[in-house]
Amino acid sequence: MSTPSESDLEIVAQQLGRRPRGTRAVAHRCPCGNPDVVETSPRLDDGTPFPTMFYLTCPRATAACSRLESAGVMRDMQDRLSTDPVLAKQYELAHEDYLRRREAVEHVEEISKVSAGGMPDRVKCLHVHLGHALAAGPGINPFGDEVRAAVEPWWTGGPCVRPEAE
Repeated sequence: MSTPSESDLEIVAQQLGRRPRGTRAVAHRCPCGNPDVVETSPRLDDGTPFPTMFYLTCPRATAACSRLESAGVMRDMQDRLSTDPVLAKQYELAHEDYLRRREAVEHVEEISKVSAGGMPDRVKCLHVHLGHALAAGPGINPFGDEVRAAVEPWWTGGPCVRPEAE
């Protein structure tokens, strides 16, 4: 993790089409060098609780996740989650990891037991799982690892955005 530079924040703004909110750190960088996951504060500047700690920003990675969701990948994951106790335990541990990391930043009572992406009982957002897997590294979020394997290498076309000329 690294503190975002002004250039990082400009790149993320271009990726999202808006200025990012609550950005604390660059949680992961794409092999092209751009941020592709940012860590957000658990409470935004206006006081709003924000449970999504790891926010996927790269539009190519985001689009790849959306394609997987449209293809029914989440349904398959949910089916496996309900029938595979080992996978369910790994997913529960991913949920606990997410909560632990966010709690280390700030305790926000309203979201203290809420992680993201449906954890630990449902699979509902592949973008969140990929963001968590990229930020935390392999072996932490089983579905995030699967998504990463399915969408790599989204960066082969070069950077999704380039810093604006000064």
